[in-house]
Amino acid sequence: MRNVTIAVGVTALVLAAAGLVTGCAASGAAPAGDGRLQVVAAENVWGSIASQLAGDRLRVSSVIRNPATDPHDYEPTAADARAVAQARMVVVNGAGYDPWMNKLIASSPDDRRVVLDVGDLVGVGSGGNPHRWYSPSDVEKVIGEIVRDYRRLDPKNAGYFTRREARFERRGLARYRRLISTIRRKYHGVPVGASESIFTPLAEALGLSLRTPASFLRAISEGSEPTARDTATIDRQIERGEIKVWVFNSQNSTPDVQRLTDAARKRGIPVTTVTETPTPENGTFQGWQSRQLTALAAALEKATGR
Repeated sequence: MRNVTIAVGVTALVLAAAGLVTGCAASGAAPAGDGRLQVVAAENVWGSIASQLAGDRLRVSSVIRNPATDPHDYEPTAADARAVAQARMVVVNGAGYDPWMNKLIASSPDDRRVVLDVGDLVGVGSGGNPHRWYSPSDVEKVIGEIVRDYRRLDPKNAGYFTRREARFERRGLARYRRLISTIRRKYHGVPVGASESIFTPLAEALGLSLRTPASFLRAISEGSEPTARDTATIDRQIERGEIKVWVFNSQNSTPDVQRLTDAARKRGIPVTTVTETPTPENGTFQGWQSRQLTALAAALEKATGR
C-alpha cells in the first residue's frame, strides 16, 4: 500500500513541476541557468564526491542533505521532481535504499539522461547491504564511473574531468586512505561489535572481526525488532569482554541499541560513533569519513594498547 501511495505522490509532483520546466529541459537539454549541465544525486554522500569531480564545469546538487533525514522514508517534493526532470545525470544509491528516486526518474523519461545506480554498478541488489559508501573499494568504482559519465556528457571537458579525478585521488582522499591502511595494518582481526549494518562494509575493508550477529545488524538497519537470541548474544559478548570496541550509529538509537551502548561503556569497552549521512551536511565525504576513522583508531588503540 505504501508503494502505491509513493508512486501516486511522485506522479503528482512531476505533473505539478511540469509547468515550471521549460520545453528545452523537458526534451533533455536541461542546461543550468549559467549554461552548465545539471547533475542530481539522491544523497549528499554521493553528491559530495560528484561535486568535487565536476569542479566548475557541471552543476551538482543533492536531494537529501539534512543529516536528520532518513533516505529510506523520504517523501520527494515538487522541487525534487523539477530538478530530476532537468538533470542530464542522476546518481542513485539503489539496492532498495532510495526507491523514490527511481520513481522520479521514471516519471520524467529522457533518453539522454545518464543514470548511475551505485547498487547496480557494484553488484548489490535489493535486500543486500545498501550502505556502499562505507566500502572503500566501492567508492573507488563509483569515482571511476562518475568521471566516465562526465566525459560522455561533456566530451569537450574530458581532459578537465580526468585531471579532477587524479587530483581527488591523490590529494582529496589521501588522509582517508592513509587511515584505512593504518587501521588495517595495526588492528587486523581485532573483535568489535556494531549497532547496525552500515559498519559492515568498512569492518570488512579494515580487517576487523565484526562479532555482532548479522541478523541483529540487519534488523536495526531496517527498523525491525531484533530477536531475543541475538540481543542475548551481544549482551554476553559485552559482559565477557569478547569485543574490544563498540561502534554505534548515533543517527539510529533504538532502546535496544542505547541499552547495549550503555552496557559497553559501563563494561569499559570504548565506544565510537558513525553516522549514516555526512555531518555536517555541507562537509566533504572524505572529511566526514576521516573524522570517523580517526575516532575509531583512537578507540582501537585504547582497547588494545597498540
